[in-house]
Amino acid sequence: MTENERLKILIKNSPYKTQKEFSEKIGMQSGSISDVLRAKNGLGVSKMLKQKLERILNVNIKWLETGEGTPYNTSLISNNFEGGVPMYTINIQEANPDLSMNEVHPEYFINFKPFNDCTAYLPVFGNTMSPKYIAGDIIAVKEINNFNVLQWGEAYVIFTDHRTNNLKLLKLIHEHPDSSKIILKSSNPNYKGEMIINKENITSLYIVKGKISRNFI
Repeated sequence: MTENERLKILIKNSPYKTQKEFSEKIGMQSGSISDVLRAKNGLGVSKMLKQKLERILNVNIKWLETGEGTPYNTSLISNNFEGGVPMYTINIQEANPDLSMNEVHPEYFINFKPFNDCTAYLPVFGNTMSPKYIAGDIIAVKEINNFNVLQWGEAYVIFTDHRTNNLKLLKLIHEHPDSSKIILKSSNPNYKGEMIINKENITSLYIVKGKISRNFI
């Protein structure tokens, strides 16, 4: 396996949603990264790109060059709060709405700097959000307090009260003509229906900032 191929694996399993976001994070043009991935004109992973990956994302350059070791220089997993954000290995439907005060103890903590401002990490179950998020992915979520300032089309974890059957969902949020309501949709085309709920029925709301593959922690 070449460096270019390992870079492709790194991007695919990174917490950034797109190659463009990954490129922006390390301060490069998406087109330049595409040229490297395609090995255009024999182009390889440059020294400058390696330096950026190591400095900004803590990538293990030895792994990138040889495949030896792990993708990152240090483990992303810690057993204490100082090491990052709590990871709850529970189904969203079984979680307490207030993840920061959950009665279930975190399994461990994930220390990944781009997401260290998040509230929690949660595993994805089921395929309603495939291919955006698939079963086995770990999502980083951040609590949102103002339900009137939302990013339409983005994925959120939504907790509702008894008036909405205490539903707990991972869905894409879309704007409703009535500002007191929101529309929830799945990204999996096999789940074509949509759900409309009142904002007042939301008890907790968390935006999904990104994901991490289990293979990379």
